[in-house]
Amino acid sequence: MSVRKKQARAPEESQFPNADFERIFHPESIAILGVSADENAAGFGTGMLRVLMEMGFEGKIYPVNPRGGSVFGLEIYRRVEDIPDRVDFAVIAVAAKLVPPALEACLKIGVAGAEILSSGFSELVTKEGVQLENQIREIASRGIRVVGPNCFGIYCPRSGLTMLPGPDLSRESGNVAFLAQSGGMAIDFAHAGQWRGVRFSKMVSFGNGADLREAELLCHLAGDPETEVISMYIEGIKDGDVFFRELKAAAARKPVIIFKGGLSKAGARSVASHTASMGGSGVIWSSVLKQTGAVQVFDTQELMQAVTAFSLLPKKSFRNIAVIGGGGAIGVAACDIAERHGIDIPPLSGDIRERIESLLPRPGSSAINPVDVANPLVAPSVLKKVLLNAAQDPRIELQIIVSLLFHYNPYAIMLDVPIDKMVPYKELVEAVDDVINKTGKPVVAVLPNARRGPGNMDITSLIASTRQEYVRRGIPVFDELHEAIRAIAHMNTYYGRRENEKR
Repeated sequence: MSVRKKQARAPEESQFPNADFERIFHPESIAILGVSADENAAGFGTGMLRVLMEMGFEGKIYPVNPRGGSVFGLEIYRRVEDIPDRVDFAVIAVAAKLVPPALEACLKIGVAGAEILSSGFSELVTKEGVQLENQIREIASRGIRVVGPNCFGIYCPRSGLTMLPGPDLSRESGNVAFLAQSGGMAIDFAHAGQWRGVRFSKMVSFGNGADLREAELLCHLAGDPETEVISMYIEGIKDGDVFFRELKAAAARKPVIIFKGGLSKAGARSVASHTASMGGSGVIWSSVLKQTGAVQVFDTQELMQAVTAFSLLPKKSFRNIAVIGGGGAIGVAACDIAERHGIDIPPLSGDIRERIESLLPRPGSSAINPVDVANPLVAPSVLKKVLLNAAQDPRIELQIIVSLLFHYNPYAIMLDVPIDKMVPYKELVEAVDDVINKTGKPVVAVLPNARRGPGNMDITSLIASTRQEYVRRGIPVFDELHEAIRAIAHMNTYYGRRENEKR
Protein backbone atom coordinates (compact mmCIF):
# COMPACT_ATOMS: atom_id res chain seq x y z
CA MET A 1 0.00 0.00 0.00
CA SER A 2 1.41 3.41 -0.91
CA VAL A 3 1.75 6.00 1.84
CA ARG A 4 2.94 8.77 -0.43
CA LYS A 5 1.69 12.30 0.13
CA LYS A 6 2.41 15.47 -1.73
CA GLN A 7 5.90 16.59 -0.83
CA ALA A 8 6.18 19.71 1.31
CA ARG A 9 7.71 22.68 -0.42
CA ALA A 10 10.74 24.09 1.32
CA PRO A 11 10.91 27.82 2.03
CA GLU A 12 11.74 29.83 -1.08
CA GLU A 13 14.99 31.14 0.39
CA SER A 14 16.43 27.64 0.66
CA GLN A 15 19.78 27.23 -1.11
CA PHE A 16 20.21 23.54 -0.36
CA PRO A 17 20.82 20.82 -2.97
CA ASN A 18 17.84 18.93 -4.31
CA ALA A 19 16.48 16.20 -2.07
CA ASP A 20 13.51 13.94 -2.65
CA PHE A 21 12.38 13.88 0.98
CA GLU A 22 9.21 12.03 0.03
CA ARG A 23 11.22 9.01 -1.10
CA ILE A 24 13.53 9.35 1.91
CA PHE A 25 10.87 9.56 4.64
CA HIS A 26 8.19 7.49 2.92
CA PRO A 27 10.07 4.94 0.82
CA GLU A 28 8.16 2.24 -1.02
CA SER A 29 11.29 0.13 -1.29
CA ILE A 30 14.42 -0.22 0.85
CA ALA A 31 17.74 -1.93 0.21
CA ILE A 32 19.67 -3.02 3.29
CA LEU A 33 23.39 -3.48 2.67
CA GLY A 34 25.17 -5.66 5.21
CA VAL A 35 22.52 -8.29 5.95
CA SER A 36 23.64 -11.76 7.02
CA ALA A 37 21.94 -15.00 5.99
CA ASP A 38 22.12 -15.94 9.67
CA GLU A 39 18.83 -14.73 11.15
CA ASN A 40 20.44 -14.60 14.60
CA ALA A 41 23.35 -12.42 13.50
CA ALA A 42 24.02 -9.43 15.73
CA GLY A 43 25.01 -6.99 12.98
CA PHE A 44 23.27 -3.69 12.31
CA GLY A 45 22.13 -4.78 8.85
CA THR A 46 20.31 -7.90 10.00
CA GLY A 47 19.04 -5.99 13.02
CA MET A 48 17.57 -3.28 10.82
CA LEU A 49 15.89 -5.86 8.59
CA ARG A 50 14.39 -7.51 11.64
CA VAL A 51 13.06 -4.27 13.18
CA LEU A 52 11.59 -3.04 9.89
CA MET A 53 9.68 -6.27 9.52
CA GLU A 54 8.49 -6.18 13.14
CA MET A 55 7.55 -2.52 12.75
CA GLY A 56 5.27 -3.47 9.88
CA PHE A 57 7.00 -1.62 7.06
CA GLU A 58 4.65 -2.09 4.11
CA GLY A 59 7.05 -1.57 1.23
CA LYS A 60 9.52 -3.92 -0.40
CA ILE A 61 12.76 -4.82 1.37
CA TYR A 62 15.85 -6.00 -0.50
CA PRO A 63 18.65 -7.49 1.63
CA VAL A 64 22.13 -7.22 0.08
CA ASN A 65 25.28 -9.23 0.81
CA PRO A 66 27.99 -10.45 -1.64
CA ARG A 67 27.51 -13.99 -0.33
CA GLY A 68 23.86 -14.14 -1.36
CA GLY A 69 21.45 -16.61 0.19
CA SER A 70 18.18 -15.84 1.92
CA VAL A 71 16.99 -14.52 5.27
CA PHE A 72 13.50 -14.30 6.81
CA GLY A 73 12.11 -15.65 3.55
CA LEU A 74 13.71 -12.86 1.48
CA GLU A 75 16.29 -13.33 -1.26
CA ILE A 76 19.64 -11.71 -0.46
CA TYR A 77 21.01 -9.94 -3.54
CA ARG A 78 24.75 -10.10 -4.10
CA ARG A 79 24.91 -6.55 -5.43
CA VAL A 80 22.66 -3.51 -5.23
CA GLU A 81 22.76 -3.42 -9.02
CA ASP A 82 21.07 -6.84 -9.10
CA ILE A 83 17.86 -5.56 -7.49
CA PRO A 84 15.20 -5.74 -10.25
CA ASP A 85 13.02 -2.84 -9.08
CA ARG A 86 13.45 0.82 -8.20
CA VAL A 87 14.92 1.43 -4.74
CA ASP A 88 13.88 4.59 -2.91
CA PHE A 89 16.06 4.35 0.20
CA ALA A 90 19.07 2.40 1.39
CA VAL A 91 20.36 1.35 4.79
CA ILE A 92 24.12 0.87 4.77
CA ALA A 93 25.57 -1.22 7.58
CA VAL A 94 28.92 -2.46 6.32
CA ALA A 95 32.50 -1.90 7.50
CA ALA A 96 33.59 1.73 7.22
CA LYS A 97 36.05 1.12 4.35
CA LEU A 98 33.26 -0.54 2.33
CA VAL A 99 30.81 2.33 2.77
CA PRO A 100 31.98 4.59 -0.12
CA PRO A 101 31.69 1.86 -2.80
CA ALA A 102 28.35 0.77 -1.35
CA LEU A 103 27.06 4.35 -1.49
CA GLU A 104 28.41 4.72 -5.03
CA ALA A 105 26.44 1.65 -6.08
CA CYS A 106 23.27 3.11 -4.56
CA LEU A 107 23.84 6.36 -6.45
CA LYS A 108 24.31 4.39 -9.65
CA ILE A 109 20.84 2.75 -9.48
CA GLY A 110 19.04 6.00 -8.55
CA VAL A 111 18.47 5.61 -4.81
CA ALA A 112 17.14 8.91 -3.41
CA GLY A 113 18.77 8.68 0.00
CA ALA A 114 20.73 6.43 2.33
CA GLU A 115 21.32 6.22 6.05
CA ILE A 116 24.77 5.01 7.08
CA LEU A 117 24.65 3.21 10.40
CA SER A 118 28.34 2.32 10.29
CA SER A 119 30.85 4.15 12.48
CA GLY A 120 34.60 4.61 11.98
CA PHE A 121 34.71 8.03 10.32
CA SER A 122 35.56 11.56 11.47
CA GLU A 123 34.45 10.81 15.04
CA LEU A 124 37.67 8.74 15.38
CA VAL A 125 39.73 11.85 14.56
CA THR A 126 42.02 9.74 12.35
CA LYS A 127 43.29 10.50 8.86
CA GLU A 128 41.61 7.41 7.44
CA GLY A 129 38.28 8.19 9.15
CA VAL A 130 38.26 11.78 7.88
CA GLN A 131 39.13 10.65 4.33
CA LEU A 132 36.35 8.09 4.29
CA GLU A 133 33.84 10.70 5.43
CA ASN A 134 35.06 13.10 2.75
CA GLN A 135 34.42 10.38 0.17
CA ILE A 136 30.85 10.03 1.47
CA ARG A 137 30.39 13.78 1.16
CA GLU A 138 31.71 13.80 -2.41
CA ILE A 139 29.44 10.96 -3.52
CA ALA A 140 26.44 12.63 -1.89
CA SER A 141 27.16 15.84 -3.82
CA ARG A 142 26.51 13.91 -7.03
CA GLY A 143 22.87 13.20 -6.30
CA ILE A 144 22.19 10.85 -3.38
CA ARG A 145 21.35 12.36 -0.01
CA VAL A 146 22.93 10.83 3.08
CA VAL A 147 21.92 10.59 6.74
CA GLY A 148 24.95 9.83 8.91
CA PRO A 149 27.40 8.16 9.11
CA ASN A 150 27.57 6.98 12.73
CA CYS A 151 23.84 7.31 13.31
CA PHE A 152 20.68 5.37 14.18
CA GLY A 153 18.80 6.64 11.13
CA ILE A 154 15.20 7.73 10.53
CA TYR A 155 11.95 7.04 12.37
CA CYS A 156 8.77 7.91 10.47
CA PRO A 157 5.65 6.29 11.97
CA ARG A 158 3.41 6.84 8.96
CA SER A 159 5.69 4.96 6.58
CA GLY A 160 6.87 2.36 9.09
CA LEU A 161 10.50 3.44 8.78
CA THR A 162 12.20 2.95 12.13
CA MET A 163 15.63 3.38 13.65
CA LEU A 164 17.78 0.99 15.62
CA PRO A 165 16.88 -0.59 17.93
CA GLY A 166 13.20 0.35 17.57
CA PRO A 167 10.78 -2.41 16.56
CA ASP A 168 8.42 -1.40 19.38
CA LEU A 169 8.04 2.28 18.54
CA SER A 170 4.57 3.65 17.87
CA ARG A 171 3.09 3.55 14.37
CA GLU A 172 0.77 6.40 15.39
CA SER A 173 1.88 9.52 13.57
CA GLY A 174 1.88 12.84 15.39
CA ASN A 175 2.86 16.49 15.07
CA VAL A 176 6.36 16.56 16.63
CA ALA A 177 9.64 16.26 14.73
CA PHE A 178 12.94 15.55 16.45
CA LEU A 179 16.45 16.03 15.05
CA ALA A 180 19.46 14.74 16.95
CA GLN A 181 23.12 14.07 16.44
CA SER A 182 22.85 11.39 19.11
CA GLY A 183 21.28 8.09 18.11
CA GLY A 184 20.87 6.96 21.69
CA MET A 185 19.08 10.16 22.64
CA ALA A 186 16.81 9.85 19.62
CA ILE A 187 15.63 6.35 20.45
CA ASP A 188 15.19 7.25 24.14
CA PHE A 189 13.22 10.34 23.17
CA ALA A 190 10.96 8.26 20.93
CA HIS A 191 10.25 5.81 23.75
CA ALA A 192 9.64 8.61 26.25
CA GLY A 193 7.14 10.15 23.87
CA GLN A 194 5.09 6.95 23.87
CA TRP A 195 4.18 7.08 27.55
CA ARG A 196 3.99 10.87 27.71
CA GLY A 197 1.46 11.15 24.90
CA VAL A 198 3.82 12.77 22.39
CA ARG A 199 3.55 11.41 18.86
CA PHE A 200 6.12 12.05 16.17
CA SER A 201 5.88 13.00 12.51
CA LYS A 202 9.54 12.38 11.77
CA MET A 203 12.70 11.75 13.74
CA VAL A 204 16.23 11.86 12.35
CA SER A 205 19.43 10.76 14.07
CA PHE A 206 22.04 12.22 11.70
CA GLY A 207 25.24 11.43 13.61
CA ASN A 208 28.31 12.99 12.01
CA GLY A 209 26.12 14.77 9.45
CA ALA A 210 28.38 14.35 6.43
CA ASP A 211 25.54 15.49 4.16
CA LEU A 212 22.02 16.02 5.55
CA ARG A 213 22.18 17.76 8.90
CA GLU A 214 20.58 20.32 11.18
CA ALA A 215 20.08 23.37 8.91
CA GLU A 216 18.73 21.58 5.83
CA LEU A 217 16.53 19.23 7.84
CA LEU A 218 15.21 22.22 9.77
CA CYS A 219 14.41 23.95 6.49
CA HIS A 220 12.46 20.91 5.30
CA LEU A 221 10.53 20.49 8.54
CA ALA A 222 9.59 24.17 8.56
CA GLY A 223 7.53 23.50 5.45
CA ASP A 224 6.37 20.01 6.39
CA PRO A 225 2.56 19.98 6.85
CA GLU A 226 2.78 16.93 9.15
CA THR A 227 5.04 18.75 11.62
CA GLU A 228 3.75 21.43 13.98
CA VAL A 229 6.52 21.37 16.60
CA ILE A 230 10.24 20.93 15.89
CA SER A 231 12.59 19.73 18.62
CA MET A 232 16.35 19.36 18.34
CA TYR A 233 19.41 18.07 20.15
CA ILE A 234 22.50 19.70 18.69
CA GLU A 235 26.15 19.13 19.49
CA GLY A 236 27.71 21.25 16.77
CA ILE A 237 26.71 23.04 13.57
CA LYS A 238 28.38 23.17 10.19
CA ASP A 239 27.64 26.74 9.13
CA GLY A 240 26.51 29.23 11.76
CA ASP A 241 25.10 31.78 9.32
CA VAL A 242 23.03 29.22 7.42
CA PHE A 243 21.76 27.66 10.64
CA PHE A 244 20.80 31.08 12.02
CA ARG A 245 18.88 31.87 8.83
CA GLU A 246 16.99 28.59 8.78
CA LEU A 247 16.30 28.62 12.50
CA LYS A 248 14.84 32.12 12.33
CA ALA A 249 12.69 31.18 9.32
CA ALA A 250 11.45 27.99 10.97
CA ALA A 251 10.69 29.61 14.34
CA ALA A 252 8.59 32.24 12.55
CA ARG A 253 6.32 29.44 11.32
CA LYS A 254 6.22 26.94 14.20
CA PRO A 255 7.85 26.34 17.61
CA VAL A 256 11.46 25.16 17.52
CA ILE A 257 12.78 23.81 20.83
CA ILE A 258 16.52 23.25 21.16
CA PHE A 259 18.75 21.47 23.64
CA LYS A 260 22.36 22.39 22.81
CA GLY A 261 24.92 19.95 24.16
CA GLY A 262 28.59 20.68 24.78
CA LEU A 263 28.36 24.17 26.28
CA SER A 264 30.63 23.32 29.22
CA LYS A 265 34.35 22.59 28.82
CA ALA A 266 33.88 18.96 29.77
CA GLY A 267 30.79 18.72 27.54
CA ALA A 268 32.71 20.15 24.58
CA ARG A 269 35.36 17.43 24.97
CA SER A 270 32.67 14.76 25.08
CA VAL A 271 30.95 16.17 22.01
CA ALA A 272 34.20 16.17 20.03
CA SER A 273 34.74 12.48 20.76
CA HIS A 274 31.11 11.63 19.94
CA THR A 275 30.44 13.19 16.54
CA ALA A 276 33.57 15.28 15.89
CA SER A 277 31.56 18.48 16.41
CA MET A 278 32.47 21.69 18.18
CA GLY A 279 30.57 22.65 21.28
CA GLY A 280 30.33 26.42 21.44
CA SER A 281 29.74 29.24 23.90
CA GLY A 282 26.69 29.14 26.14
CA VAL A 283 26.34 32.93 26.05
CA ILE A 284 26.47 33.03 22.26
CA TRP A 285 23.99 30.20 21.90
CA SER A 286 21.51 31.77 24.29
CA SER A 287 21.77 35.03 22.37
CA VAL A 288 21.29 33.31 19.00
CA LEU A 289 18.25 31.36 20.16
CA LYS A 290 16.68 34.46 21.66
CA GLN A 291 17.21 36.43 18.45
CA THR A 292 15.70 33.73 16.29
CA GLY A 293 12.68 33.15 18.51
CA ALA A 294 13.59 29.53 19.24
CA VAL A 295 13.02 28.01 22.69
CA GLN A 296 16.11 26.95 24.63
CA VAL A 297 16.04 24.09 27.14
CA PHE A 298 18.89 22.64 29.15
CA ASP A 299 18.37 18.88 29.41
CA THR A 300 16.39 16.07 27.81
CA GLN A 301 13.74 16.09 30.53
CA GLU A 302 13.01 19.77 30.00
CA LEU A 303 13.00 19.17 26.25
CA MET A 304 10.35 16.46 26.54
CA GLN A 305 8.30 18.53 28.99
CA ALA A 306 8.32 21.50 26.62
CA VAL A 307 7.42 19.29 23.65
CA THR A 308 4.55 17.81 25.67
CA ALA A 309 3.10 21.25 26.32
CA PHE A 310 3.61 22.58 22.79
CA SER A 311 2.14 19.50 21.13
CA LEU A 312 -0.89 18.95 23.37
CA LEU A 313 -2.00 22.44 24.44
CA PRO A 314 -3.68 25.13 22.30
CA LYS A 315 -1.27 27.33 20.36
CA LYS A 316 -1.32 30.41 22.59
CA SER A 317 0.15 31.90 25.73
CA PHE A 318 -1.36 31.35 29.20
CA ARG A 319 -0.55 34.28 31.49
CA ASN A 320 -3.25 33.66 34.12
CA ILE A 321 -3.79 30.22 35.58
CA ALA A 322 -5.57 28.46 38.41
CA VAL A 323 -3.96 25.73 40.48
CA ILE A 324 -6.05 23.14 42.33
CA GLY A 325 -4.54 20.62 44.72
CA GLY A 326 -4.30 19.36 48.28
CA GLY A 327 -1.88 21.00 50.69
CA GLY A 328 -0.99 24.59 51.49
CA ALA A 329 2.65 24.07 50.57
CA ILE A 330 1.65 23.22 47.03
CA GLY A 331 -0.12 26.55 46.74
CA VAL A 332 2.85 28.48 48.11
CA ALA A 333 5.20 26.68 45.75
CA ALA A 334 2.88 27.32 42.81
CA CYS A 335 2.83 31.05 43.47
CA ASP A 336 6.60 31.28 43.83
CA ILE A 337 7.32 29.22 40.72
CA ALA A 338 4.72 31.00 38.62
CA GLU A 339 6.03 34.44 39.57
CA ARG A 340 9.57 33.46 38.58
CA HIS A 341 8.25 32.54 35.15
CA GLY A 342 6.06 35.60 34.67
CA ILE A 343 2.77 33.75 35.18
CA ASP A 344 0.02 35.13 37.40
CA ILE A 345 -2.20 33.09 39.73
CA PRO A 346 -4.90 35.71 40.36
CA PRO A 347 -7.28 35.42 43.32
CA LEU A 348 -10.66 34.18 42.15
CA SER A 349 -13.55 36.62 42.20
CA GLY A 350 -15.67 36.67 45.36
CA ASP A 351 -18.77 34.85 44.12
CA ILE A 352 -16.69 32.08 42.49
CA ARG A 353 -14.66 31.73 45.66
CA GLU A 354 -17.79 31.38 47.76
CA ARG A 355 -19.18 28.66 45.52
CA ILE A 356 -15.91 26.72 45.68
CA GLU A 357 -15.66 27.12 49.45
CA SER A 358 -19.10 25.56 49.82
CA LEU A 359 -17.79 22.45 48.06
CA LEU A 360 -14.58 21.93 50.03
CA PRO A 361 -14.06 19.97 53.25
CA ARG A 362 -13.47 21.97 56.44
CA PRO A 363 -11.21 22.92 58.08
CA GLY A 364 -7.98 23.57 56.18
CA SER A 365 -9.27 24.28 52.71
CA SER A 366 -8.98 27.54 50.80
CA ALA A 367 -10.61 28.78 47.59
CA ILE A 368 -8.51 31.86 46.92
CA ASN A 369 -6.28 30.47 44.10
CA PRO A 370 -4.33 28.35 44.40
CA VAL A 371 -7.29 26.31 45.57
CA ASP A 372 -6.32 24.08 48.49
CA VAL A 373 -8.80 21.23 48.67
CA ALA A 374 -7.18 20.24 52.01
CA ASN A 375 -7.87 16.53 51.64
CA PRO A 376 -6.20 14.51 48.86
CA LEU A 377 -9.13 12.06 49.01
CA VAL A 378 -11.69 14.58 47.74
CA ALA A 379 -14.05 12.85 45.29
CA PRO A 380 -13.64 13.46 41.54
CA SER A 381 -17.21 14.76 41.38
CA VAL A 382 -16.27 17.55 43.81
CA LEU A 383 -13.02 18.34 42.00
CA LYS A 384 -14.97 18.60 38.79
CA LYS A 385 -17.26 21.25 40.31
CA VAL A 386 -14.23 23.15 41.62
CA LEU A 387 -12.64 23.18 38.17
CA LEU A 388 -15.90 24.21 36.49
CA ASN A 389 -16.36 27.11 38.89
CA ALA A 390 -12.76 28.31 38.64
CA ALA A 391 -13.00 28.27 34.85
CA GLN A 392 -15.88 30.76 35.03
CA ASP A 393 -13.42 33.47 36.06
CA PRO A 394 -12.74 35.20 32.72
CA ARG A 395 -9.11 35.82 33.66
CA ILE A 396 -8.29 32.13 34.02
CA GLU A 397 -6.87 30.74 30.77
CA LEU A 398 -5.60 27.37 31.97
CA GLN A 399 -5.92 25.20 35.07
CA ILE A 400 -3.48 22.82 36.72
CA ILE A 401 -4.76 20.02 38.91
CA VAL A 402 -2.26 18.42 41.29
CA SER A 403 -3.34 14.95 42.43
CA LEU A 404 -1.44 13.40 45.36
CA LEU A 405 -2.63 9.87 44.67
CA PHE A 406 0.13 8.32 46.78
CA HIS A 407 -1.65 9.62 49.89
CA TYR A 408 -4.25 6.90 49.38
CA ASN A 409 -1.63 4.32 50.36
CA PRO A 410 -2.10 4.36 54.17
CA TYR A 411 -5.87 3.98 53.78
CA ALA A 412 -5.42 1.13 51.31
CA ILE A 413 -3.16 -0.63 53.81
CA MET A 414 -5.58 -0.12 56.73
CA LEU A 415 -8.52 -1.39 54.69
CA ASP A 416 -6.47 -4.16 53.09
CA VAL A 417 -7.56 -3.05 49.63
CA PRO A 418 -5.26 -2.83 46.57
CA ILE A 419 -4.55 0.85 45.98
CA ASP A 420 -5.58 0.71 42.32
CA LYS A 421 -8.99 -0.57 43.43
CA MET A 422 -9.37 2.18 46.00
CA VAL A 423 -8.34 5.23 43.97
CA PRO A 424 -11.04 6.48 41.56
CA TYR A 425 -8.45 7.52 38.99
CA LYS A 426 -10.60 6.78 35.94
CA GLU A 427 -13.40 8.91 37.34
CA LEU A 428 -10.86 11.67 38.05
CA VAL A 429 -9.62 11.70 34.47
CA GLU A 430 -13.15 11.60 33.08
CA ALA A 431 -14.07 14.55 35.27
CA VAL A 432 -11.10 16.59 34.05
CA ASP A 433 -11.83 15.70 30.43
CA ASP A 434 -15.44 16.77 30.87
CA VAL A 435 -14.34 20.11 32.33
CA ILE A 436 -12.14 20.76 29.30
CA ASN A 437 -14.95 19.94 26.91
CA LYS A 438 -17.52 22.08 28.75
CA THR A 439 -15.35 25.14 29.41
CA GLY A 440 -13.07 25.18 26.37
CA LYS A 441 -10.17 25.89 28.71
CA PRO A 442 -7.25 23.45 28.95
CA VAL A 443 -6.37 21.56 32.11
CA VAL A 444 -2.89 20.21 32.85
CA ALA A 445 -2.45 17.29 35.24
CA VAL A 446 0.40 16.90 37.73
CA LEU A 447 0.98 13.49 39.34
CA PRO A 448 3.77 13.70 41.95
CA ASN A 449 5.01 10.57 43.68
CA ALA A 450 6.82 10.86 46.99
CA ARG A 451 6.85 7.06 47.42
CA ARG A 452 9.27 5.44 44.99
CA GLY A 453 10.83 2.72 47.10
CA PRO A 454 10.88 -1.01 46.26
CA GLY A 455 7.82 -1.52 48.45
CA ASN A 456 5.78 1.07 46.57
CA MET A 457 5.60 -0.44 43.11
CA ASP A 458 1.82 -0.55 43.36
CA ILE A 459 1.78 3.24 43.70
CA THR A 460 4.11 3.62 40.74
CA SER A 461 1.80 1.38 38.72
CA LEU A 462 -1.27 3.36 39.82
CA ILE A 463 0.27 6.65 38.73
CA ALA A 464 1.35 5.14 35.41
CA SER A 465 -2.21 3.92 34.82
CA THR A 466 -3.61 7.35 35.68
CA ARG A 467 -1.15 9.00 33.33
CA GLN A 468 -2.20 6.71 30.50
CA GLU A 469 -5.86 7.58 31.04
CA TYR A 470 -4.94 11.25 30.66
CA VAL A 471 -2.68 10.58 27.68
CA ARG A 472 -5.45 8.65 25.92
CA ARG A 473 -7.53 11.83 26.01
CA GLY A 474 -4.71 14.11 24.89
CA ILE A 475 -4.33 15.81 28.30
CA PRO A 476 -0.71 16.72 29.19
CA VAL A 477 0.71 15.21 32.38
CA PHE A 478 3.77 16.22 34.38
CA ASP A 479 5.51 14.62 37.33
CA GLU A 480 6.03 17.83 39.28
CA LEU A 481 4.35 21.22 39.49
CA HIS A 482 7.45 23.21 38.62
CA GLU A 483 7.89 21.16 35.43
CA ALA A 484 4.37 21.98 34.30
CA ILE A 485 4.73 25.69 35.01
CA ARG A 486 8.14 25.87 33.30
CA ALA A 487 6.74 24.16 30.19
CA ILE A 488 3.82 26.61 30.09
CA ALA A 489 6.31 29.46 30.50
CA HIS A 490 8.16 28.25 27.39
CA MET A 491 4.88 28.44 25.49
CA ASN A 492 4.29 31.94 26.84
CA THR A 493 7.71 33.06 25.67
CA TYR A 494 7.21 31.74 22.15
CA TYR A 495 3.56 32.62 21.57
CA GLY A 496 3.80 35.84 23.56
CA ARG A 497 6.47 37.06 21.20
CA ARG A 498 4.39 36.15 18.16
CA GLU A 499 1.32 37.82 19.64
CA ASN A 500 3.33 41.00 20.25
CA GLU A 501 4.65 40.96 16.67
CA LYS A 502 1.09 40.95 15.34
CA ARG A 503 0.09 44.05 17.28
